Amino acid sequence: MEATTKTLWKVDPTHSEVQFKVKHLVISTVTGSFNKFDGSLESTSEDFDGAEASFTIETASVDTNQQDRDAHLQSGDFFDSENHPNISFKGNLKKVSDDEYKLVGPLTIKDTTKEVELNVEHGGTMVDGYGQNKAGFEISGSINRKEFGLTWSMVTEAGGVVVGDNVKLQLNIQLDEA
Repeated sequence: MEATTKTLWKVDPTHSEVQFKVKHLVISTVTGSFNKFDGSLESTSEDFDGAEASFTIETASVDTNQQDRDAHLQSGDFFDSENHPNISFKGNLKKVSDDEYKLVGPLTIKDTTKEVELNVEHGGTMVDGYGQNKAGFEISGSINRKEFGLTWSMVTEAGGVVVGDNVKLQLNIQLDEA
């Protein structure tokens, strides 16, 4: 029986970003990001099919370019960063076509874990000028924030919802072969 060789890839935080978008007052979109995160991908094939992904985001690193809003997002109304310092995900990458994949697995926010499916585009692999193998991925999808216990809500006098329920996720991830 032939042994399976596993390759470990680690997230390069200086060449990666984790962003989200959510409707504000139903008429505009607020974009935010997380500045501290870590992750890895363990693969047994060159095309990453079946690779195991693991990702952690520090909730206190949320950044919407507005300090008061960031403090509100870190509070118990949303992420409750003091008691729930991390968002975590573990899943498997499944090849759909040449460079298209699905990333499926449990996402945990606060005390709630739900299975999610994200779309992944593999940008390719490359050896950089220092001889280090790199791989790039764009990951997108959406979740309903209320399904993860992020239930704070407010309605304006005119009847508009302050924060939408649907949150769009956009991750641009560069991995370094470990």
